Amino acid sequence: MTRLNGKVAIVFGAGRGIGRATAKLFAAEGAKVAVVSLTQANIDAVVGDIEIAGGTALGVRCDVSKTEQISMAVEKVVAAYGGVDILVNVAFDPSVVQASILELSAEQLQRNFDMSPIAYLRTMQACYPYLKACGEGRVINFASLAGVTGLTPYGPYNMAKEGVRALTRTAAHEWGKDNITVNNVMPVADTWGAAAANAPPPSNALGRYGSPEQDIAPVVLFLASTDAKFLTGYSLSPDGGHIIDAGR
Repeated sequence: MTRLNGKVAIVFGAGRGIGRATAKLFAAEGAKVAVVSLTQANIDAVVGDIEIAGGTALGVRCDVSKTEQISMAVEKVVAAYGGVDILVNVAFDPSVVQASILELSAEQLQRNFDMSPIAYLRTMQACYPYLKACGEGRVINFASLAGVTGLTPYGPYNMAKEGVRALTRTAAHEWGKDNITVNNVMPVADTWGAAAANAPPPSNALGRYGSPEQDIAPVVLFLASTDAKFLTGYSLSPDGGHIIDAGR
């Protein structure tokens, strides 16, 4: 399959879950993939899987809360592959996402913003010249339905992810002239595998969590492909019918 043949993709947060599934699918579709994550063991595992399957991948360790590390990661990818066509932002810190509004500290809120809208802003800024130069750039950010619905007790996570949606909409307006599309994905997914399998089924129409490999990564592939060239500023929710309304 060659839907991304000749493209260079950077996936921040590619070491596990949806990011891993996306990186592997992109490689299977012909892209050269930069597997970017904080944990070296996860990076090595994903790169190894891609190479065993016949794909091309470059492992890059990066803490996305550090601006200088983001810049160095993008420079490493450009040095290896010559540019960037597709940017995917999935990374976040799952250890700090829960807090009630009354108990939420500024420090915890800041960490969520550092790992989502601020980090995504930095990756987008670093990749922008290359996304523009390629003539058909793609940015896919991960927001969350938790922010849309105000899911408790995820106050800091919800606030940060709604910031991602605002960033995405604004960049879509500003970067449209450069033929760069910028979209959100808001999945309901079995991100943690067996752990999520032990949880009660979600209250969506299909009555199940989405599979990162089978249900979510293909949606990211669609947004990265030429099929989605006229779609920008949109929040696409592969959620099994979790929210069904005409207003979105």
